[in-house]
Amino acid sequence: MGDRITYEPRKAIKSRAIADFVAEWTGIQLPPPQIQHECWTLYFDGSLMKTGASAGLVFISPLGVRMRYAIRLHFPESNNAAEYEALVNGLHIVIELGIKRLEIRGDSRLIIDQVMKESSCHDPKMDAYCKAVRRLEEKFDGLELNHMLRKCNEAADALAKMASERATIPSDVFVSDLNKPSVDYKDDGGSDQPPGDSSPDPKVSTAQEKEAMDIESEPPAPDGSPD
Repeated sequence: MGDRITYEPRKAIKSRAIADFVAEWTGIQLPPPQIQHECWTLYFDGSLMKTGASAGLVFISPLGVRMRYAIRLHFPESNNAAEYEALVNGLHIVIELGIKRLEIRGDSRLIIDQVMKESSCHDPKMDAYCKAVRRLEEKFDGLELNHMLRKCNEAADALAKMASERATIPSDVFVSDLNKPSVDYKDDGGSDQPPGDSSPDPKVSTAQEKEAMDIESEPPAPDGSPD
């Protein structure tokens, strides 16, 4: 009799072996994935009233989750300095959270122009704040600062005014007290111009000083007027 031909079904390949093969093959064929840092958004605003100064911050995660902060300032401040305190403290909070990409939005044209080097800082205190912001910029992989209309910054503005009035802060808002300025500066009555340069126009300095010391006793004027 001739040789008998027998049929044996192929044994099934274990799923674990297939998964290991696919993972190994994919790892060889594809480049290693790059970590993408998602971008957060920060809205900031400062407020100065007869009852005190403060800062309001709103953080929005890439998934739309909101965190709100109110900071009460317990030292003499100007309106522009309160704006800077909001920005500086907001950056510190973001850095502590480990956020690397951030878009910042604020309604103070003066502060944004100074940080973006589109406007000079003749006041030593404003210059110190501006330099502090620029040093913190180095902590980020991506940072963007944009000016927005005052009416689009209502959430941060409401937090700042609430803290300035020393009103009760809602339980879902983080609140803190700051007893001294975030920057050190030397107020020698001079400007930030290099030695040998002419002094700034007294009229300009007087106008800037008056603007910086304005107190919000009435609702702000429509956007387009000086901060």
